[in-house]
Amino acid sequence: MRIGVPKEYRVDGMPAEIETLWEQGIAWLRDAGCEIVEVSLPHTRYALPAYYIVAPAEASSNLARYDGMRYGLRAEATSLTDTYEKSRAEGFGEEVKRRILIGTYVLSAGYYDAYYLRALKVRRRIADDFTEAFGKVDALLTPTAPSAAFALGENADDPVAMYLNDIFTVTVNLAGLPGMSVPAGLDAKGLPLGLQLIGRPLDEGLLFSLGGAIEKAAGFSLKPARWW
Repeated sequence: MRIGVPKEYRVDGMPAEIETLWEQGIAWLRDAGCEIVEVSLPHTRYALPAYYIVAPAEASSNLARYDGMRYGLRAEATSLTDTYEKSRAEGFGEEVKRRILIGTYVLSAGYYDAYYLRALKVRRRIADDFTEAFGKVDALLTPTAPSAAFALGENADDPVAMYLNDIFTVTVNLAGLPGMSVPAGLDAKGLPLGLQLIGRPLDEGLLFSLGGAIEKAAGFSLKPARWW
């Protein structure tokens, strides 16, 4: 089996412990009999901005139905317009509202071509990069995130910092590929770190096999405390 390691996923400022875990994952798969091949996904650097145009646009469109009439929360109001406004204000959280506003903006008449259509073209290029890579390898191995999880609410006032943590995973969503994150180690503070496996369309079975190999080699398990 040939496993690809995309060179574009070695980003500046990535903690050494993430890099070390990635190298360890490569070693585990090599020991399991895999051949490691460096591949290139040149449009990866455009994935994050493209994703945060396409995904909010879809959210804005799909969530328009939740107006308090047939779907979602219905707030008490004195008029139809007030019902719409109060229902959506009370029924959606801050991040959902943020994405709806971004999506509505990029889908508006003056910006549809400049933002949304251009992001769709970038998404096509990203998918083509993966198609070319999968002509050489059976699956890809990358870090799941460029850092360990931050504390609840830590970056609530800085959504861009939260969005940047998705840099390694949004490409899978844009290209329509199966992906799996496997817990593989802990950082210096005891927080879990993961390795991501990316496969061809509808090839989830291969990811389960590779994920099992990594899980077995890592000997790592993080079970939540019994809460019921």
